[in-house]
Amino acid sequence: MSRKVKITVVAIMTLAINMFLVHGQAEGSEKALFDGKTFKGWEGDTTNMWRIENGTLLGGSLEHEVPHNDFLCTEKSYSDFVLTLKIKLTGDEGFINSGIQFRSERMKEPAHEMKGYQADWGEGYWASLYDESRRNKTLMAPDAAQILQWIKKNDWNDYEIRAEDRHIRLYINGHKTVDYHEDDADIPQEGVIGIQIHGGGKALVAIKDIFITELKE
Repeated sequence: MSRKVKITVVAIMTLAINMFLVHGQAEGSEKALFDGKTFKGWEGDTTNMWRIENGTLLGGSLEHEVPHNDFLCTEKSYSDFVLTLKIKLTGDEGFINSGIQFRSERMKEPAHEMKGYQADWGEGYWASLYDESRRNKTLMAPDAAQILQWIKKNDWNDYEIRAEDRHIRLYINGHKTVDYHEDDADIPQEGVIGIQIHGGGKALVAIKDIFITELKE
């Protein structure tokens, strides 16, 4: 092997090692946000609205109409991360909707509401990105016909939220549904994560297998 070739091989190996080290520093280890048994690390109305059954977080009711939006939130704030979970939404009376808040905050008036990004979930909003109690609009949504081929109604679905800098991507059952860049520099890019049950319907949301990988600079 010539000296020139040796130098080239060493340079390539060095580059590969550096890329590996950078990636290792950029991604932390995956952590469970829900232990399957307690509300440790979470806060909300765990007396009337939220409960735990068989390792699953449940919010809402199929017997009584949910009176208003309600959220179960993490006590910790997050900025850049990959969040994965399984979600199932059931109900057929009234407005049946749920979603996952992120980079969000609780409001003071009314105290049961939240403000921030929401990975939406429900008829007409499947796997879309909504801006809850702020711009009050869908920021980006998948094709209405295509999404129905990807989701499983009244059953478990794998939801992934990837938030990196001002770039947000949503995936449902392995399919990318949203690829959004935030252009408004005034919109906060850090906050708590919250599970929503929407008011106005007899609805029940179930969430389990919640894991987060924090992305570091």
